[in-house]
Amino acid sequence: MGSNTSFVADLLISIAERGRTLLDRSHRVSGATRVETLAERCETLLSGRGEASGVALAADILTRYAHMKTGESIAFFEVLAEKFGPDSQRLAAALDSYARDGVAKAAAELHQASEPRRQELFRRFNLAPGGTLSLVRMRENLMEAMVRRRDLAEVDRDFAHLFASWFNRGFLVLKRIDWSTPANVLEKIIRYEAVHAIRDWDDLRARVDSPDRRCYAFFHPALVDEPLIFVEVALMKETPGAIFPVLDPSRTVLRPQQATTAVFYSISNCQKGLAGVSFGNFLIKQVLEEIARELPSLSTFVTLSPVPGFRKWLDAERRAEQSVVLTTADRKVLEKLDLPDWAANPELRDELAAVLGPIAAYYLLAARTPKGAPVDPVARFHLGNGARLERINLMGDLSAKGIAQAAGLMVNYRYIPADIEKNHEAFAGKGEVVANANVRKLLKVDTASRALVPVT
Repeated sequence: MGSNTSFVADLLISIAERGRTLLDRSHRVSGATRVETLAERCETLLSGRGEASGVALAADILTRYAHMKTGESIAFFEVLAEKFGPDSQRLAAALDSYARDGVAKAAAELHQASEPRRQELFRRFNLAPGGTLSLVRMRENLMEAMVRRRDLAEVDRDFAHLFASWFNRGFLVLKRIDWSTPANVLEKIIRYEAVHAIRDWDDLRARVDSPDRRCYAFFHPALVDEPLIFVEVALMKETPGAIFPVLDPSRTVLRPQQATTAVFYSISNCQKGLAGVSFGNFLIKQVLEEIARELPSLSTFVTLSPVPGFRKWLDAERRAEQSVVLTTADRKVLEKLDLPDWAANPELRDELAAVLGPIAAYYLLAARTPKGAPVDPVARFHLGNGARLERINLMGDLSAKGIAQAAGLMVNYRYIPADIEKNHEAFAGKGEVVANANVRKLLKVDTASRALVPVT
């Protein structure tokens, strides 16, 4: 893949260089980069037919965009939204033709006429050397702007539509990351790790080069040195209930053939501009198949997952005058979460754990968004992939991040190959959270008091 990709990249650069001569003769623009100039060049790019000049013009536009300040880039997105939608005249003619004839040819023309011109513009941007990555970064900027500018959502929808095709699973390549991986990629693994920060190069080596550790990533041919998503795996003898033993640098290293359990303990998406394009479900299933072939001794495949929304949800329940979850006694105990050093006090941890268990079970089994989905994003991801909620681990992550996001809570989701499809259908079709009986029996809802109490 590397040599072919390099050849294509070199060819595009060569075409762009030849086209730049034509571009410099026919389309000279003086002065600083301005949105009006960029919009004019976008119109020229859409109307042009020459391949060399088109590649050069696309490269020039992307370069100019990259040097824009925040305000200018937002103004450029406004232009994309207002002036590069569907061609209204062509669309009106196609509608009349389809209403009059209703034939397949008219339907095809209506389909093409309804496509925003932005999509073809993005396709032509993509011809430039490094165009794909530039477009991913452009969408990152757009998503940042959309925090306050929801009126730009139609531009984002076009990005998402194209990226869903360009980053189709069929184009992705799974690679194992180890100590022989190029240093520029390893550096990005350190930078992109989003769950458990990698402290330094020694920490990275312990995660990717130890005999009982694995790391896999998806790559795309157009982004050869940019991982899209990666997963870190620990080979162990049993399912862990806390993250420290997994990351402990002084642990006893296990021979891979002795392992019975593969633990997916960190999954990190690397490209913010590809938000909404699903890679993780394919990644986990392919890695599961990969390590199962390598190590037939493995019989259990589980995650050790964070619960990033739990503390925020719990604090909202504590502030609410009425809660379906909390009793007055619960609220009193939960006040100890506000103490700065509670995690270092074994007695406080035990007291909090007794209360948090059934509350956590409710959060994972019953709490829903307004659209009826589980409130926790990690739960939605793994349940949607066909996993089973296996175990709740109180005090599983007592790092500052684990306490702030989840009051120390971690969860095991289990992937049983024979049940993945059935579990996925239960969740996707009926919204059912497939869970181990030991999780379900943590709680019941007392309708009289509207409180959640453990089953005895």
